[in-house]
Amino acid sequence: MPDDAAITIRAAGPADVPVLFRLIRELAEYERIAHEVIANEETIAGSLFGPSRAAEAVLAYVGGDPVGFAVFFSNFSTFVGRPGMYIEDIYVRPQVRGTGVGKAILAHVARIARERRAGRIEFAVLDWNPARGFYEHLGARAMTDWVFYRFTEDRIRDLAGS
Repeated sequence: MPDDAAITIRAAGPADVPVLFRLIRELAEYERIAHEVIANEETIAGSLFGPSRAAEAVLAYVGGDPVGFAVFFSNFSTFVGRPGMYIEDIYVRPQVRGTGVGKAILAHVARIARERRAGRIEFAVLDWNPARGFYEHLGARAMTDWVFYRFTEDRIRDLAGS
């Protein structure tokens, strides 16, 4: 990244879906789970910009080039008694890692969380991901006493039908 290239973070809009989806595919390849991506541009557009938005996204640019993104949504903590924020995904292209883009994305999301009086920001990280050190350096702590579980679509269907 050139020394004079500014990092810009902005909310993603409907016209950004192709760029956002390309970055999502890159993230899935990095995480070695590209085969699990069933989303497409249409489902991303509907979920992020349709009438019942499920999440929000921000895009990071350096010198006009898209270099990263985050997708996040509100959750709620009964113990804190306030809303929180969950970062579903954050991704920075390899060629600009270590240049401040990841920190800029997280700071942007943190400002949104603060404006909304969020009591927490939470996210999950694959155990092998070297970004864990980056998050810990910024002050995040691993919640080793909690185990995340997931119901997939077929299990949701089965559970809902019981």
